[in-house]
Amino acid sequence: MEFALSTHWNARRHARGELLIEEILQLGFRRVELGYDLRQEQAPGVIEMIRNGSVRVDSVHNFCPVPLGAARGHPELWTLAARDERERDSAIRHTMATIRFAAEVGARFVVAHAGNVEMPMISPDLFELCMTNRQYSPEYERLRMKLQEQRDRKAPKQFELLARSLERLIPTLEETGITLAIENLPTWEAFPTEVEFEEIKRRFPTPRIAYWHDLGHGQIRQNMGFINHERWLERLWPHLAGMHVHDVAPPATDHVMPPHGSIDFSRFQRFAVSDRVYVIEPSSRAPIADVAEGFAFLRQAWGAR
Repeated sequence: MEFALSTHWNARRHARGELLIEEILQLGFRRVELGYDLRQEQAPGVIEMIRNGSVRVDSVHNFCPVPLGAARGHPELWTLAARDERERDSAIRHTMATIRFAAEVGARFVVAHAGNVEMPMISPDLFELCMTNRQYSPEYERLRMKLQEQRDRKAPKQFELLARSLERLIPTLEETGITLAIENLPTWEAFPTEVEFEEIKRRFPTPRIAYWHDLGHGQIRQNMGFINHERWLERLWPHLAGMHVHDVAPPATDHVMPPHGSIDFSRFQRFAVSDRVYVIEPSSRAPIADVAEGFAFLRQAWGAR
């Protein structure tokens, strides 16, 4: 297997796409994921670097390039699970545009956030309690139960809206040969939970709908007491398209470059196989030295090229 680097790391620092790619190549990468903050004016330079064989793209992160009129790139400018019909229509239309762009650059996957249950966000309060060592306090348990009860009540109707959105995307996926990979997210309000993703695959057995595992997000979900990270990755493995790889500073600070977090990457080495895509996804604020160190650490830990 071979690591790619997400252009989320350096897209904001470059006006021209070819300069963005050249900086990544200088670190020793030969593959990239085109991130959700790649701008329209950067795309021609990136495409030229792809066409001349300098770099390969396996995955594109929705929405990419940044849609015209959007103030900045973000994976949840619109969401496929939104209750508002106009927002869902926008999410579908712009996801289709990303799918077609992915086909143009020779990618195999579009990585997408599905959205959130529309309810008051409680997960950040749980993160705050964990940061002050109150994870097992009565206050934490009360908030966690409140979150679960509200989510259980509100999620089913929205899940049906998400399913309808996916159904509308399948013809475009089949036409282009692109696979839509739905990413796990760190909060409990997010769609889909691990169980909900299994339901998605029951409804849509097509290989054009897959799972994308973010190692940092999975670790945060475990730190918060939501899941057993390793066990769920193993269970969803048959549906896995690829991973975002980064570390976590406990309890919930992600996009840290290893080995400066708490993830034991040796436990996940068995999931590093050649037919999946592995994208190192640093924070856009990560120094180049941290990215280089993390790249070297992961290659050694996982035996990657």
